[in-house]
Amino acid sequence: MNLLDKLKVNHRPSSGALDLLKYIGPGLLVTVGFIDPGNWATNLAAGSEFGYALLWVVTFSSIMLIIIQHNVAHLGIVTGLCLSEATNKYIPRTLNRPILISAMLASISTSLAEILGGAIALRMLFGMPIKVGAVIVTIACLAMLFSNTYSKIERWIITFVSIIGLSFLYELALVEVNWGAAITGWVKPSFPENSMLIIMSVLGAVVMPHNLFLHSEVIQSREWNLEDDVIIKKQLKYEFYDTLLSMVIGWAINSAMIILAASTFFKNNVKVDELDQAQQLLVPLVGNNAGIIFAGALLLAGISSTITSGIAGASIFAGIFGETYNVKDLHSKLGILLSFIPALCVIFLVGDPFKGLIYSQMLLSIQLPITVFTQVYLTSNKEVMGKFVNSRSTTLLLIVLGALVTFLNLALLVSLL
Repeated sequence: MNLLDKLKVNHRPSSGALDLLKYIGPGLLVTVGFIDPGNWATNLAAGSEFGYALLWVVTFSSIMLIIIQHNVAHLGIVTGLCLSEATNKYIPRTLNRPILISAMLASISTSLAEILGGAIALRMLFGMPIKVGAVIVTIACLAMLFSNTYSKIERWIITFVSIIGLSFLYELALVEVNWGAAITGWVKPSFPENSMLIIMSVLGAVVMPHNLFLHSEVIQSREWNLEDDVIIKKQLKYEFYDTLLSMVIGWAINSAMIILAASTFFKNNVKVDELDQAQQLLVPLVGNNAGIIFAGALLLAGISSTITSGIAGASIFAGIFGETYNVKDLHSKLGILLSFIPALCVIFLVGDPFKGLIYSQMLLSIQLPITVFTQVYLTSNKEVMGKFVNSRSTTLLLIVLGALVTFLNLALLVSLL
């Protein structure tokens, strides 16, 4: 059995609601990357500076994410290969090696941001130095990955996401929300003065390279049969429901962050651009419990996103050798370590770890187009996908979205420089 307990067996899945419930899970691991500490920072900045006006960006980004993640999950279901394995198999070696090495660097960059997010949460809760907190988060995530099967990791992540969602429901219950303005903000695009940088930050942080590799890998945990077209079609349908539900949950949690910031900070003319500052300001405005719950939810988000970044790194590294992710195999273990240890070293060696975070986001901005267009090439290639190849309209839509994401990320890179 491989990592995802790939069920390459010939039994047919039962149909009905129970079968659908059993399929829910892979999308939620991807959702974690959609509610990671980086998203927290941009959402709080959006809500504190522009109120409810930028909620539409979360709606648009969620729709964009559903389309792109749904497409890469198809690759995993139809071929039985993750994005890394498919790149290794179907793209010439002279190209696939640079693609996968750059993806591995992107995984390290992602882990840097996620570990820092968890460390910031520990500093909020216990006054712990960032470097000490980073070590604790890294060790905790390594222990969880090396000592648990994929199915157990998935249950942990689902639990963490549920707690994060409930935490924000509690936070919203403590504040007075203008739901009319929120509903308008969700559906009516607006571009307040000086808002473009934050709009690009929110949109640009949605599609992440490691999540594309991750989704094509973890989706195979529900694989029943690679040969029966009827079963594959049913898999594709269930995968869409899983992705749709998971992205809606991500949309709701990200929306809750903006609404909380709008109902507290924007209402009191307080601009927030740091996570520590947000937690400190929540206490006098809403109460001590709100500050503790905010930090606790951030810690769970940091741990969850670090774990999924590790799985993605392992999947990418194993794919270089034509292998699937299996935490018991050497290449998968090395992939996790290669994702975490360099990230931790940057936190220790760079005088200002947050400057390291900025540089990591630059690397992600450069690498993302490579991963997106590699995915589009593979899913639009009949040799790879057979009868399940993208239609022309789907390919065109993916190219447009890929170009949009590329523009947003490169624009952010220019603004950072």
